[in-house]
Amino acid sequence: MITVFGSINMDLIATTERLPKPGETVAGNGFATAAGGKGANQALAARRAGRYVHMAGAVGKDAFAAEALALLDDAGTDLSLIKHVDGPTGTALILVGGDGENMIAVVPGANGQVTPADAETAIGRMDEGDILMLQLEVPAAAVEGALSAARAKGVTSILNLAPLIPDAPRLGRLADIVIANETEFERLAGQEGMDAQAREAALARLHAETGQTLIVTLGADGVIAIRDGAISRAQGLKIEPVDTVGAGDTFCGYFAASLDDGLDFVSALRRAAVAGSLACLKAGAQPSIPLSEEVADRI
Repeated sequence: MITVFGSINMDLIATTERLPKPGETVAGNGFATAAGGKGANQALAARRAGRYVHMAGAVGKDAFAAEALALLDDAGTDLSLIKHVDGPTGTALILVGGDGENMIAVVPGANGQVTPADAETAIGRMDEGDILMLQLEVPAAAVEGALSAARAKGVTSILNLAPLIPDAPRLGRLADIVIANETEFERLAGQEGMDAQAREAALARLHAETGQTLIVTLGADGVIAIRDGAISRAQGLKIEPVDTVGAGDTFCGYFAASLDDGLDFVSALRRAAVAGSLACLKAGAQPSIPLSEEVADRI
């Protein structure tokens, strides 16, 4: 079983010919809303990958709450660990440029009311060998509580080191498996501007220090990882991206689901990379997450 402990948002998405520079206004050419939040995205990805998933987090008592949970509910995700709190549901304000790249501002809302007690409740329903998936869009104290409880219970923890909050390097050391993009990994390693050779050396150094499995997503260049002393690589698909929002979350959810399904490590990386590529072919975070059959066809 997979439990995802994290954020639930409504995404407010505007599309433009290009992303604005600081202080600049550009004309938009489209607007949409879509369910999002890194936690909810990853939970839906794991569910669409075919695994049984609990989502743990919080929504507000507002008009966005039901819409933010609709796709998770439709997919058969267990929502019994989601609490409804006073105030607004979390929101993300997203600009998507004509090349598919994006800019995002996240307003925590109800996500800011997720607590260490919620973490204890979620881990209390898990068994040894289950998988816990986390991100950093809920308070650091709650994430730390979840990681500590997971380790004590023998639950495998996967931490997506995003967004890049100040506590990210410290929290990263507490997880069994860490997933980061290039920028996040540089913060974890304490070294900026890495080329490929420096990145591989940093992976080996951190792995030797902690024994953790470390995964770095590289966008169009695929993914590099280290586990049990061995470097692995996997490629996604060659695509023309429409919208990269949610691609990283799709990777994370599919990776967790693949491990839970018993795939070997390299096969799990490949499946997750292909799923992440497919997520770039549609607009929106959750609507773009592919079904397991689509990923299998492309593999």
